[in-house]
Amino acid sequence: MTRTAPHYAGHRQRLKEKLADNSRALADYEILELVLASVLPRRDTKPLAKDLIDRFGSLKNAIMASPDQLAEVKGVGPGVRAQWALLQELFARLGEDRARRGAPLSDPADVARAAMARLGNKGTEEFWVLYLDTRNRVIEWRQAAKGTVNATPVFPREIMATALRLEAANIILAHNHPGGDANPSKEDILLTGMIREAAAGLDINVLDHVIVTDHDYYSFNDQGRM
Repeated sequence: MTRTAPHYAGHRQRLKEKLADNSRALADYEILELVLASVLPRRDTKPLAKDLIDRFGSLKNAIMASPDQLAEVKGVGPGVRAQWALLQELFARLGEDRARRGAPLSDPADVARAAMARLGNKGTEEFWVLYLDTRNRVIEWRQAAKGTVNATPVFPREIMATALRLEAANIILAHNHPGGDANPSKEDILLTGMIREAAAGLDINVLDHVIVTDHDYYSFNDQGRM
């Protein structure tokens, strides 16, 4: 008996042809359809693609949704969540390319791009540190702490211990504000001062502290606070 092709097969093929011919002609939900089709090949992914964009408001927000948010969407299973984790890690690594070992990095905008790619869409605060040599080349880009929606327990002595172990001459601090406001809190200002004080005693320079959201950043250095 001849097996009938599923009703969405022709539509999916047309999307692939449109992608090859003029990718910009694809609607946002059509791009998401094709992404979903890679993990749900035997399912019509158009309804789910539209549901995701309607729920999260945009293609970007749909792709950057957290596992907990995705779990609330009907039709999203472990395969889709794993694909989303992969996509988010891919985007983060592309955005933080300048933070790779050996690259010179000191410009606040470059630091912000790396931090926004890695942290900007996180639902909880994370504190990261760029450890640099005497020529501001990246030795390591490392998470120092992970906290809650509005707080992160950061210990200056642990940052200093890592800096000494890596033989870093300079460091740049970075963390995210999930609430969407990049301006520093009183706690951020106090913590920056504590880390600077600890670093000065070890002849390590704190070049900047960059706070990011998914669309904005605040640089202590740019604002004359370093």
